[in-house]
Amino acid sequence: MIGALQEKIEAHFSGHETFPLRQMWLKKAVDRADTDGRLAKEVFSDERAIADFGVGRNMVSSIRHWALACDVIAEDDSRRHFNLTPVGEQLFGARGLDPYSESPVTAWYAHWCLAGRGMRSTTWYWLFNIFSAQAFSREDALPALTAFAMALNPGRKLSNATLGRDLDTCLRGYAPRAASASVEESAESMLAELGLLQEERKGIFTFRRGPKSTLPDSLFAWALLDYWTRNRRAESSLTFETAAYAQGSPGRVFKLDEESVAERLFALADLTNGKLRWSDTSGLRQVYRSDFDPQLLMNNLLRDSYA
Repeated sequence: MIGALQEKIEAHFSGHETFPLRQMWLKKAVDRADTDGRLAKEVFSDERAIADFGVGRNMVSSIRHWALACDVIAEDDSRRHFNLTPVGEQLFGARGLDPYSESPVTAWYAHWCLAGRGMRSTTWYWLFNIFSAQAFSREDALPALTAFAMALNPGRKLSNATLGRDLDTCLRGYAPRAASASVEESAESMLAELGLLQEERKGIFTFRRGPKSTLPDSLFAWALLDYWTRNRRAESSLTFETAAYAQGSPGRVFKLDEESVAERLFALADLTNGKLRWSDTSGLRQVYRSDFDPQLLMNNLLRDSYA
């Protein structure tokens, strides 16, 4: 398990400056792109950044981190600037699907990037895919995260303080603490509205598994295809168990129960014009795919999620 994950992502436990992802931050990053879709790196570091983004300097760095982690901007091959990604343009551009960053679909998209893909967000991936406790405290989780990080990075020193801050930021993103004096800091995290994690009582967190009413079938299908393309590209079918329980799968990342996964799999053929189809014959439950351009279908599914 560790080896497979290590091949896919570079372990990353910092960059957010301890600020959870806020509702407008991805939109703020996209808005700084020029007409060619480029963002000079100085956009996030020069003296004007505080005024341009309307937040403190550390928050500007956090905005950059989350924009990269959620794949709305990407570093250019030259490493001299950032580029607006196709999905960044699709969501937040002038004719974007969510120009005011107000749809819960965008929060589900961001959660998938962080917990499903795990790019620049190793703790998020670990919490939703590797960590097995249903109810836990920070004190329960941190040693398990530390052991995972050490196995993922043999020979690399990672301080408990760094991992603790990363875990705190992750948990507060889904289950925020009481509002602070700062208006910006007290703004609700983008991910809190998803209801995936709840602080049942002080310091005790529980996952909320079950149907997710704000998660469109189209986005579930988009995530399934993303998982399929990144992890099992050569396979023409996926079993129900893979879609529901495999590490990085939609069922696991979205904390869906079996019935909810099954209902969404039933809808695949209609959503994709038969390109993905569910079959349950002779006790063999599988999703099959035909030959098609996965990126084009994903673009269409993401668009349909906002309809």
